[in-house]
Order: sequence, then C-alpha cells, then structure tokens
Amino acid sequence: MDTSLHTHRFTLESFDTARFANLCGQYDEHLRLIEQRLNITIRNRGEQFELLGDAAATSTAEHLLRRLYRETKDTQLTPNQIHLYLQDASMQELALPATNRVTLRTRKAVIKPRGENQQAYVRSIQKKDINFGIGPAGTGKTYLAVACAVDALEREEVERILLVRPAVEAGEKLGFLPGDLTQKIDPYLRPLYDALYEMLGYEYVHRLLERQIIEVAPLAYMRGRTLSNSFIILDESQNTTKEQMKMFLTRMGFGSTAVITGDITQIDLPRGVKSGLVHVAEVLKDVPGLGFTFFKSGDVVRHPLVQLIVEAYEKHEANEAQN
Repeated sequence: MDTSLHTHRFTLESFDTARFANLCGQYDEHLRLIEQRLNITIRNRGEQFELLGDAAATSTAEHLLRRLYRETKDTQLTPNQIHLYLQDASMQELALPATNRVTLRTRKAVIKPRGENQQAYVRSIQKKDINFGIGPAGTGKTYLAVACAVDALEREEVERILLVRPAVEAGEKLGFLPGDLTQKIDPYLRPLYDALYEMLGYEYVHRLLERQIIEVAPLAYMRGRTLSNSFIILDESQNTTKEQMKMFLTRMGFGSTAVITGDITQIDLPRGVKSGLVHVAEVLKDVPGLGFTFFKSGDVVRHPLVQLIVEAYEKHEANEAQN
C-alpha cells in the first residue's frame, strides 16, 4: 500500500437505503466516476466511507458525496449529472450549503446552476436589469438565461419573453433558405426552443408563441420598439455590429430585464467589422447597474472533451497572437 496516500473517513447522516442506492448508482457507477476524476479510492460499508488519495482530493470527494446525498431527496441521479457536479470549480463551492444556492423552478424542470460562475450569473440576472454572459460554447449562459426568463414569467414578474438573434450568415446563405426572415432565422434559435420545451413542455410553449407571450424576432425587427415588462434575451450577440448593440440596449422599457449572451471567439461578421459585444464590454465595463459574467473553459458543462477542445483552441489562438 502506498503510505503517501491520505485516509479520510466520514459518515453520512440520515441514512436511507433507497437514497444511498441512488447516490452510488447501478453497480456503484457513480462512485467509480468520482474515483476516476479525483484519482482516489472510495471504500464504504453502508453510510461509513473511507477515502484514500491526495488530501485535497479526498476532502473534495467528501463535500461532493454529501452534496449528492442531499440531492437524492428529490432527484434521481444519473452519470451525466455526476459529471456536471464534478465540473464544479472548487471545494468551497461544493461545500456551499444548499440554502446559499440559487435554484430555478419551472413547470417541467428544476434548474440548479453549477459552479461559482453560473451561480453568480443567475444572481446577477435576478438583481440587475441588464446582464452580459460572455464565454465559450457549453458554459450554460444561454440555457440559464432562458431559465431565468421562464422563472420570471411564471412568477408574473414580466408579461412576455422575447428571444432575439442577429441575422448573420454563419457560413450559410440566408437568402437561399425558404420562407420569410423569421422562418429563415428560426432554425438558428433551436437551442432556445429546446430549452423552452424542456422547461415548459412542447404544447404549452406553442400556446405561448401563438398568444405572443413568447416572441421570436430577428434583431433588425427591434428598431423603433420600446420593450416594457419583458424579459429579452439577445443570443449570439458577438455577431451584432456596434450600432446594432446600441440600438438593442436602448429598446429597454420600464419593468424589463435583458440578457445578452455571446462567444467572442466565434464572430461571423465580415472582416473589418468590430463586434458589438466586444465593443460594449469596453464601453460599458464601468457603468453601474450592469452585470458582466465572463465564462471560461473550466465552466463548460458538456462532454468532458468539449472542455479540452475549448482549451486547445484558446492555447492555439494565444500562440498565434504571440507570433
């Protein structure tokens, strides 16, 4: 036995066999995932655990296992959820009491932001009228914005939700797609629709669309409007121009919340045109009352390879900038 291994013991309180089976997973699959990611060994006899490995890793594992056990009260854990919990950034975040965490409850789903950045992002959206979520794909910035919008609508804090996107050709020619501009842009809003279906159900979303309580609009259609008592999400905002971004931000009326999301590493604007998202982050960075959340590759909550891909691109682009 490696004498350098730290031995860490703890006992789960309020032991329940059904919840414990949920915690461990089929054939202890969840425990094996934790072992593999944290490079530790987990041994247990019922609620009594013995963890062997690096001291910091075993402490993290205890916090994680206790938190997962709390979740088993009302959640059926899956390997995908275990992966997401393992993405949480730090021991401090894992150890954070459930009462300090933001949870969004919608008609069909309970959404629990992961990690410090996602928690801070949702808190900012709940407190400030205009928020920016900037970072790579897979960090949850758009999904959580939709969750906040649905939460606000169901609590009657707003009267409608507007989903807005710039009509920029990301390698495809919009002119060759069938239908009017709204129909052409609908496929680009599929991630927003998917999130709405998950949170509200397919039929209910379409009833809200028919009643224009949920509205989908290209950014160009925002000119001249004043949007009051609304929750507005501008997605893919890295593809706005400076003028379009200013136009959008000045549409805000009383009682409204706006969330602007985008990834400044995936700009599809013509060469030489500065992104409105890049520009606004410079212009408004010191304006009080606005919220800016910057996501990093470590915040990615998709397949583990997605995080590695994002990090590889960041490293390659940094090297290119130096040469």
